[in-house]
Amino acid sequence: MTGPITAASPADLGDALGARATGDWFAVDQDRIDAFADATGDHQWIHTDPERAAAGPFGGPIAHGYLTLSLLPRLLEGLIAIGGLAMSVNYGLDRLRFLQPVPAGARVRAAVELASVEETARGVRAGYDVTVEIEGGAKPALVARTITLYVPE
Repeated sequence: MTGPITAASPADLGDALGARATGDWFAVDQDRIDAFADATGDHQWIHTDPERAAAGPFGGPIAHGYLTLSLLPRLLEGLIAIGGLAMSVNYGLDRLRFLQPVPAGARVRAAVELASVEETARGVRAGYDVTVEIEGGAKPALVARTITLYVPE
């Protein structure tokens, strides 16, 4: 792991503009894929039927794109440390793209860069360019701009 991206308070976050961090590898196993399918009702065979998926277009089951996206809090854990917060809130996403499927059993990690900082009436809104890499993969699983609102104490 490299990083974290740090600031003593939301007001100081602008000083970290351009800072980068990379997380540790995390396995996306079939049990997690099946649990996500149960939680969302998306039981498409390319995710949940290993035998059929082995003969399919990806050569085996793949994680749902939205599962990979939903792992961002876990993948970003410890990569961003902002002090003096009352709370932080997921504000949204911009430019989300799923570029490569994540095969069941693959390991992924996040690389993140602080790309924008904007003071607002509610606090500081930060944009992070996030790439979810697949271990040994030529292309990332996804790229997105995540937006977080930091509300100071």
